[in-house]
Amino acid sequence: MTQPINVVVTLGIMRLDEETQARIRAVDPRIKLKVFDAEKEKDIPNKAWTNAEIIFTGGFLPPTTINTNVKWIHSIFSGVENILKDPFMLANPQIILTNSGGIHAAKIGEYVIGMMLALGHRIPLLLQHQARQEWSDQRYSLFMAQELGQSTVGILGYGRIGQEIARLCKAFGATVLATKRDVRHPTDERYHIEGRGDPAAEMVDRLYPPEATGFMIKECDFVVITLPLTDQTRGFFGEQLIQKMKSTAFLINVGRGGIVDEVALAKALQEGRLGGAAFDVFEHEPLPVDSPLWKAPNIIISPHISGNMVNYTKRAADIFIENLQRYLHGQPLLNVVNREKGY
Repeated sequence: MTQPINVVVTLGIMRLDEETQARIRAVDPRIKLKVFDAEKEKDIPNKAWTNAEIIFTGGFLPPTTINTNVKWIHSIFSGVENILKDPFMLANPQIILTNSGGIHAAKIGEYVIGMMLALGHRIPLLLQHQARQEWSDQRYSLFMAQELGQSTVGILGYGRIGQEIARLCKAFGATVLATKRDVRHPTDERYHIEGRGDPAAEMVDRLYPPEATGFMIKECDFVVITLPLTDQTRGFFGEQLIQKMKSTAFLINVGRGGIVDEVALAKALQEGRLGGAAFDVFEHEPLPVDSPLWKAPNIIISPHISGNMVNYTKRAADIFIENLQRYLHGQPLLNVVNREKGY
């Protein structure tokens, strides 16, 4: 009798539609798919975890008290810092972990360009004047734009999101600088949406190692953080780096909260030592009501939605299905997470 391949899907509040479930089952007749729409881990029966060989998850994992046959876990998200800290993962270092990195590069790229244009063209200030029904006599100086096409953009982390931001910035005519952990190997062979990004590293004018971040950002009119949260990046962008930025420059964070010192950022904005900021991610989410960022001038705050897409689940399933085919044929998987690096 053919041994079944038990696949458990636990995406929390996200849902896998019937069409996508059918696509997963169609990969191989041995697949036995169990989909749980549970919004809490405790609502998933122990038997499902015990039998699972593959898990497609939004963060739910088996308790450590259960013996399982899990060999591979795929995260619907790109960031996996919480999964890596889960007791089940810590107790099972042999399990392969993959993520959905690359699916939201285009969407987040658009978000970043939108924030650059909004900040550079003084949209927050314009809206304040509109709310006051004020037609300023100083409008030409107040609303003087920082044109993206005449700007230098610095991207911290030249992964797939950073590459797509570079591609879009180049279309405007901007100069693009970026940091990358391994500048000697700039090409990227991970999952990409066709026609997007810069896997061959052709869009960046200069690449810097992370150690040269302070040197790079001195030249930048816009600084964009796309870094993952790791032991190396936590608290990385603090007062020292903020001081190295131009007083007219803008800081945008679509990476992870915890990378930027938010108190130092708020102070720099209050004191006029920074032109403005746009943040989608924060150290504590939801952003606490007493955070100084809420009252800081010229900052656009969004509630961690830069990667939101109508078809998010289907795009994540595309990677999972591709990897499922590779798994069954003994081929290398896409987007394998390096546990030591944290991404």
